[in-house]
Amino acid sequence: MASFVEHQHPQHFRISTDPGQLDVAAIHRYLSQDSYWALNIPRETVERALAHSLNFGLYAPDGRLAGFARIVSDYATFAWLCDVFVLPEFRGQGLSKWLMECVFAHPDLQGLRRKMLATLDAHGLYTQFGFVPLPTPERFLEVRLPNPYGAPTAN
Repeated sequence: MASFVEHQHPQHFRISTDPGQLDVAAIHRYLSQDSYWALNIPRETVERALAHSLNFGLYAPDGRLAGFARIVSDYATFAWLCDVFVLPEFRGQGLSKWLMECVFAHPDLQGLRRKMLATLDAHGLYTQFGFVPLPTPERFLEVRLPNPYGAPTAN
């Protein structure tokens, strides 16, 4: 696997895969309070997920966390993109597209047979990177725990 990767943006944002730079509190706060997919997720669950993922921290010029994405992968055939967000105060600057460019340029994610994600929104962003609706959704199954974090179940 590649060592940590870092990218610099012309507007002085940066992306790093160094787990030591992650602001776990900010990531947990967004996921548990603002995301539609992980409301009420315990911090311990987030910490365990981060420990077993390839994480991309997006940092503002002042060093604060501005966004995040993580990949779960075997690094040979498959990758799952998840927990992608750009904080509201940093949206509208093209950072989500840049974040995806950096994620999919990562050397450990080249040549994979399949990359997947599940999302309610931003389909226009992800189609720019080759994502399409499942051509044969009948081949895919899931096991889902109902309301694992005690969150409202609208999504």
